[in-house]
Amino acid sequence: MGDSTYKVLECPELGRYGVAARDLKAGELLFEETPFAVGPKLDSPPLCLECCCPVDGGEGGPRCSRCGWPLCEDCSAGGAELVYHRGECEVFAANGVRFRPVEDSTAGCVQLDCITPLRVLLAKEADEARWKREIEPMEYHDAERREGANWKVDENNIVAFLRGPCGLGKRFSAELVQRAIGLLDVNAFEGRTGSGYSCRGLYPQLAIMAHNCVPNVVHSIHPSNGFRMVARVAVDVREGDKLYTTYTYTLTGTVARQSILKASKFFTCRCTRCLDPTELGTHFSTLLCSKCSGGLITSTDPLDENAEWKCGQCGFKTSGAAVQKAVMTIHNEIDELACFEYEAGRLEAYETVYKKYRSVLHPLHFINTSIRHSLIELYGRIPGYEMAELPDVLLERKVELCRSILRVLDVFEPGKSRARAMILYELHAPLIMLAQSAFARGEDQRDGKSLKQQLNEAAQILEECGAILDWEDPATPEGILANVAQQSLAQLRQSIETLD
Repeated sequence: MGDSTYKVLECPELGRYGVAARDLKAGELLFEETPFAVGPKLDSPPLCLECCCPVDGGEGGPRCSRCGWPLCEDCSAGGAELVYHRGECEVFAANGVRFRPVEDSTAGCVQLDCITPLRVLLAKEADEARWKREIEPMEYHDAERREGANWKVDENNIVAFLRGPCGLGKRFSAELVQRAIGLLDVNAFEGRTGSGYSCRGLYPQLAIMAHNCVPNVVHSIHPSNGFRMVARVAVDVREGDKLYTTYTYTLTGTVARQSILKASKFFTCRCTRCLDPTELGTHFSTLLCSKCSGGLITSTDPLDENAEWKCGQCGFKTSGAAVQKAVMTIHNEIDELACFEYEAGRLEAYETVYKKYRSVLHPLHFINTSIRHSLIELYGRIPGYEMAELPDVLLERKVELCRSILRVLDVFEPGKSRARAMILYELHAPLIMLAQSAFARGEDQRDGKSLKQQLNEAAQILEECGAILDWEDPATPEGILANVAQQSLAQLRQSIETLD
């Protein structure tokens, strides 16, 4: 099990965790594994139980001809070999358990919460040896989960349903069903199908890696190869150093990360990023002080959401609750923009909100970072702001937005991460256009660099981007982008050669 690249140690605080068995170079393969089971996430709206695409859960929605549970038209077409739905299909069909139509196909559908735990149980029966070897040692936080509100709900919606109507009472004890639910809650990783829909999978080796809010392990999931997962180190790692993955989204602030980890993983993260009020100098959660000029307001104890926040310059204080309320208000305002049509008004609305809170949020604050992501995606793509028609000032704007996000990613996802590759791809085009525009005006240089130097810089960016995305499944959006990046790079290199 990956003996040559990592070894498994144990301690009371982390349980089992991985360390590098030798010096590892950035990008080096750590291990590959197939999921023990893969299926819908908790609280999913009605979706196809084979490919996870959304479907109509109402009367007349597409169904599996054998068991009557949701399957899209493509997956239920005659002769299509079912891979993921086959197991539960047999159980439902044999016991005459039908799917009950739902009123709202956009809301979470409780009936589907049993699917992935059932797949874990069926996989245990199919491969008892792998269960014993890889799944049995995994944490599932039985005691803490019993105290939580979800235990009773799961007991009714999943345990009683599978052991009663589905006729599995003799095959699986109530404890084992709860264990399957807990294993998924605590250890599952989110994946995406080839079409980009969310699902979750149980990857025992990846789950051994300790959590850190600055991970040094990256992974890509390959839906077209049975959701096989490939893990690599993002940066150079010395022999004996801990290997870290992350159970949260790195581009969220400390308060949100802590609450996710407490609620679903039952621990408080004490990594250096979480303990530092400035989040490693990025000021990712910092507010600007309105009582003095240039003061920064940070939490006096980042691990306590109720702790006071204080200006480091003038000493002004405010409560954690007031800060959270302000952040929620801004968040809600931004969430509303997601409903705007994909046109000029949407981009302009994001720019307006960005300006509106410039005096409240630190420039690198996580809310500003998320607005930048939205703007980067819009500049160069929507009518009125397409790449060919952007004036230099807006090309510069896109470059500046990309570089700001890269500043944050350099700290939170250092090295060869997918997020970095996606931003590098966005950065290369405006750099090329700015170089060409300066050249067309007869300026030999821009920022002290010749046209050739500028284009070489863009080529290096594309090369780095393509090398990282090359690890993705070629059928996924990121894998397709890897191919596009390589073609663009070849064209750019040809253009550079003509300059000699």
